[in-house]
Amino acid sequence: MNDSDFSSLPLHKDLISNLASLGYREMTPIQSKSLPLLLEKKDVIAQAKTGSGKTAAFGLSVLHHLDLKKYRVQNLILCPTRELADQVAKEIRKLARGIHNIKVLTLCGGMPFGPQIGSLEHGAHIVVGTPGRIEEHLRKGNLSLDNLTGLVFDEADRMLDMGFKPAIDAILEYTPSKHQTLLFSATFPAEIHTIANRIMQSPVTVKVEATHDNSTIEQVIYQLDNSASRIEAVKNILLEQRPNSAVIFCNTKRETQEIATELANIGLSALALNGDLEQRQRDQILVQFANKSTSVLVATDVAARGLDIDALDIVINYQIARELDVHTHRIGRTGRAGSHGKAYTVIFEKENYKLRALEEYMDQTLTISPLPVSNKLDNTPYKPPMVTLQIDGGKKQKVRPGDILGALTGKGGIDGNNVGKIAIFDNCAYVAVSRKMATDALHKIEGGKLKGRSFRVRRIRG
Repeated sequence: MNDSDFSSLPLHKDLISNLASLGYREMTPIQSKSLPLLLEKKDVIAQAKTGSGKTAAFGLSVLHHLDLKKYRVQNLILCPTRELADQVAKEIRKLARGIHNIKVLTLCGGMPFGPQIGSLEHGAHIVVGTPGRIEEHLRKGNLSLDNLTGLVFDEADRMLDMGFKPAIDAILEYTPSKHQTLLFSATFPAEIHTIANRIMQSPVTVKVEATHDNSTIEQVIYQLDNSASRIEAVKNILLEQRPNSAVIFCNTKRETQEIATELANIGLSALALNGDLEQRQRDQILVQFANKSTSVLVATDVAARGLDIDALDIVINYQIARELDVHTHRIGRTGRAGSHGKAYTVIFEKENYKLRALEEYMDQTLTISPLPVSNKLDNTPYKPPMVTLQIDGGKKQKVRPGDILGALTGKGGIDGNNVGKIAIFDNCAYVAVSRKMATDALHKIEGGKLKGRSFRVRRIRG
């Protein structure tokens, strides 16, 4: 046994055995630095990049300290987006598999209010949610934090970026004076430290370096003369690299839509993700990107928070981020979990001072490379490998992933290898199928039944 083994921690034995069954044996750096402190119930400020294992760190601590006999909300985990909240809740449920009768409840905006009230009436041990919706339930008396022992802020910096400070302040008014407070995030601007000083008791700070060396992430800098076009450079990169999954980061909402439109005009599969989207639109875009039926996501930093994509081929920075720590967080989206990644950044000659500042911040020398030759624009646009089908039936119609898989692969159906990710929402479901089998899959569901019923199905076109 070594110090990086989970079994070296004084964790609940059922958590240890479940971790072994999940294949989690050795802790990541942020887990090994933070978990001993978390288990001692210290207030902790933890800084680490996305994909570092921070969710498992605070999740294990939360589960270890639960009093299962007390069927009250003992832990509240705040997240900036519904996607991140869903991701965190899913991870905690997975970590809790070895312990019976733990209830984790998700409360997020963009979802019907009534059913959440009903779920709260049945009680929960852990609540994961977005600040606005949590504050609303507290204000209306649906949620009580009288028995709270732990409060977690996940991606606290982006909660502030998204304007959640008033909701957070209101939530804190409902929390007991004594509880453990944890702040986990990729970056910690000054405003976070101001809040930490106000609400935390002698917090301990742990940090895992967020910078990346070229052994993990290859950074390519393309410098344009001041008469060139950023969008033409981006088109060249995509047509040369032909990635199945790429994120283009922009500094403004307007740029996301302009770039996505330009890419679509040359036949590339691209969608814009920004804060102006309705929740339904956002869900659909994220599903298409996650299941590889859309190749390119053009996003602002705030909108991309909580994005959980296993194998992101490349990241393109349309320009260097205004905040250098945010730029580092962007490139960390590729090369996750130690795998090799590639990050491109486009700058003008007059922006060299930004490049010098970035080099100093990352303590790296960044070499300027020649842009791929312009005849790449003559390349045939490529299509993503999958297509998404939307079915007008979901959780409320008791549709399950197994029902959809069975309908597609049953008698006369398509091979299961041609079925990708399945996502179930309240009143609809999405399934990815290989592009070559899309028409057959569509007809199979159209002509068959789910739960003994016929549902409308259509192909989503990015």
